[in-house]
Amino acid sequence: MAVLLIAEDDEDIATVLARVCKRAGLTVLRAPDGQAALEMILEKHPDALLTDLGMPRMDGWELIRAVRAHPEVGQIPVAILTGQLTPGDPRAAEAEVCTVLLKPCPNDQLLAAIQEMLDNGPHQHDQHCAV
Repeated sequence: MAVLLIAEDDEDIATVLARVCKRAGLTVLRAPDGQAALEMILEKHPDALLTDLGMPRMDGWELIRAVRAHPEVGQIPVAILTGQLTPGDPRAAEAEVCTVLLKPCPNDQLLAAIQEMLDNGPHQHDQHCAV
């Protein structure tokens, strides 16, 4: 069973996301901020990361940069789920994320994006990414 880490500081949103993903057959790990997410990634090595941008201690951009810079986990597929970006924001491509989803995101679109990341698996992020 694939393992997804959700980094989201809003407890209500994190609960809904976890429920949707678990119903789709994923094992879900949750982190309330970027620092906790980075620690979980390094310890648990999830198959994919879904992160918000606006979080305490370490925001989503800092988390993505830290993940990409780490040799053990740098190739993990990453998706951003946020209400803080506009379509085509160049920071997403610069951060080497696989996809950007805007809140509110329909469940079918969310699950399709996660499944595509899982299908692609760990990879060099200049390829296989939709951004």
